[in-house]
Amino acid sequence: MADTFSTRVIDVATGSAEAVHDLTAACTAFLREAARGRDGLLNVFVPHATAGVAVIETGAGSDDDLLAVLHDLLPADDRWRHRHGSRGHGRDHVLPALVPPHATLPVVGGGLELGTWQSVVLVDTNKDNHHRTVRLSFLG
Repeated sequence: MADTFSTRVIDVATGSAEAVHDLTAACTAFLREAARGRDGLLNVFVPHATAGVAVIETGAGSDDDLLAVLHDLLPADDRWRHRHGSRGHGRDHVLPALVPPHATLPVVGGGLELGTWQSVVLVDTNKDNHHRTVRLSFLG
């Protein structure tokens, strides 16, 4: 099984602001070592109750647009029953229902098969948690 499965946990400093963090380079670096030119699947998983994984365009405003939409759908106010942490923190616990904590992506010839403008990102609206872990797993 060691030849067909590999996994690694990476650390991401998320800071104290809502953010979209590009994981594509970390995924590519992991696959260079784990996939060794093989086809398979990459699973990206965030083991946190208040973060998600998405595949979107970054750098052209889409990441900011995503955060704006999430803010519209999940306002950081006092409507939430889950009330510890910063004002509106309950919305962070609803985020994974809209932006799931995982993505499974095709790997062809050892490389991540993304569209021209696609990136793999960590979506984090939780201003109280400044550090995240992300598990990358390759199944060949």
